[in-house]
Order: sequence, then structure tokens, then C-alpha cells
Amino acid sequence: MDPDVVPHGLSVPSVPNIARAYDAALGGKDNYAVDRVFVERLKGVAPDITVAARTNRQALIRGVRFLAAEAGIRQFLDLGSGLPSAQNTHQVAQRVDPEARIVYVDKDPTVLAYGRALLVENEHTTVVTADLRDPVAVLDSPAVKGLIDFSRPVAVLLVAILHHLEDAEDPAGLVRTYLDAVPAGSYLFITHFCRSFPAADDLEQSFQTMLGSGRFRTREEIGRYFTGLEMVEPGLVPVAQWRPEGPLRRDPTVGERMHIAGIARKP
Repeated sequence: MDPDVVPHGLSVPSVPNIARAYDAALGGKDNYAVDRVFVERLKGVAPDITVAARTNRQALIRGVRFLAAEAGIRQFLDLGSGLPSAQNTHQVAQRVDPEARIVYVDKDPTVLAYGRALLVENEHTTVVTADLRDPVAVLDSPAVKGLIDFSRPVAVLLVAILHHLEDAEDPAGLVRTYLDAVPAGSYLFITHFCRSFPAADDLEQSFQTMLGSGRFRTREEIGRYFTGLEMVEPGLVPVAQWRPEGPLRRDPTVGERMHIAGIARKP
């Protein structure tokens, strides 16, 4: 991204944000110097933070492929989706079925600006500017209702976003609200920062100080989001271990286990 060229109505930011920082960690181009500086500072605490971002993205790809190809899901609600990058949800799902329907939801207007430009010729995919913390606004959005048939199974994606909600914002309650809106046979897909390594406390403090959010929860805390659902094998595991494309010949690195992933079916 040229820092002097931004979508109409937007201005060059002076503070980092979640979507652009994740894009920077993935090596994308839709970010600013302030976002890249933030990522470099995180490397001082966790040198392989970019590995964590890439490993999480690879898990997203495998998870969506499973949902489309094996679970037969044709509708995806991708909450807190972030900026378009390589191998997005719609690209993976629509390789399985070109008519798969995907709604991306993010509160960042930058996501809307760049996402709409990318998806202008894709009639089965749209981007909605809304805050996932307001599920009524999300679920009542005309764009969501226009693409998603809530009488048929839906995959609800909360990939690398719930850890940016504080406990006081009741992320578990939000998950339940979205699941209550979809029928039996729907799926929940979550990846989340996990308090699984010694530097987690320091990294959480860095996120909170520089970004204003970022919670490293325990595996037990994250597991509660799946209460009442049927976990898909291999269960809730580090992202590198969620259905890898080949055998893992070593233990995951810190970056590879910074997130854990799980997919579950609503009975």
C-alpha cells in the first residue's frame, strides 16, 4: 500500500489496528508504517510472530476446505474477517462449489473499502461493516439476510478474533448468540491465542499496551466456547496440528502453537 494512496473517505492512520497489523504480519500490502512498526515491536517479545500469523492463515484454509468439501457447508459467516489476503474464505470454499455463499463482517471501514473492490464481480460474496459484538445488527443486516439462508446450515467463523474481546464483553455469550441463530448441522470454527508458552504474559501485555486488545486464554477457557457442540477430530489443538496436510515430524514451535484451533458441529 502506498501511504499516500488510500481508499476514498479514509486517511492515513496514526495508530495500528487489528486487521492491518495481521495483514502486515502475513507480509501483505494493505497496511501502513504504523502497523509494520507494531509487528516489529512484537517480535521483540515473540520473534516468530509472523510464523504465528502464517500458521493461523494455513489453518483457516484447511478448516474452510474441510467445512466445504467434507462437511458440505455452502454458507459461511466470517466474523471479524480482517483485510482480504491470499486464500480467503470465499476463494477456498468456492473452489469446492462456485455457488458457496460467504459474508465477511468487520468493523474496520478499510476492510469494506478494499474488500468490495476485490469482490465487485463475485455475486455470492459480500463484505459488511458491522461490529461482531452487536449480533443483532450483524444478523439483521440486509446484506447478511440477502446471502445467508438461516434455515440451512451455516459455518460461523471466528478466526483469530475472539482474543481481541475482553472477558467483560462476554465473548462466550456472543458465540452462543450466533449459534442460536443457525440451525442444527451448522458449524463453529475458532482459532484463538492460547496461554501455552512462557512468553504469553509478556506478549499479552504488549498487545494490550500497543493495540489495546489481545487476550491469551487457557485451553480450558477456549474450550468453553464449544460447550454443547460435537467437536470434529482432532479436537482443540495448536493450529499446526489441526489436520495438517502432511505428517508433523517435530513439536510445534512457539509461533505454531500461539493459536489453537477447533471446529465443532451444532447437533
